[in-house]
Amino acid sequence: MTNKSVIQTDNAPEAIGTYSQAVKAGDTVYLSGQIPLVPETMEVVAGDFAAKTRQVFENLKAVCEASGGRLQDIVKLNIYMTDLSNFATVNEVMATYFQEPYPARAAIEVSGLPKGVPVEMDGIMVLS
Repeated sequence: MTNKSVIQTDNAPEAIGTYSQAVKAGDTVYLSGQIPLVPETMEVVAGDFAAKTRQVFENLKAVCEASGGRLQDIVKLNIYMTDLSNFATVNEVMATYFQEPYPARAAIEVSGLPKGVPVEMDGIMVLS
């Protein structure tokens, strides 16, 4: 693919594996999974599930902005949780970051996530 670039920002956690924070191909940006790490310390943010969810959205927001977009440009959001009973909390927190039209979304319960966190999100953004 000729029009492909890697997105990297210090305002989001650095990759903890063999991946990029995001890859831009044309006007589409593929956002790698973000967990609730504080970029400056690379430690999991303190607090309850809502605080961890907010940190994930802040990390996604930073990568979106580094890509030339914003959260509202996300067209597909995947949310991975170790306990689907947190679904309502995700919706409450998400409502503070997004307004209609909301992105397409999946919420998936998984048995485990990196660093033992309870939530991770990735997505696809289309720049206008």
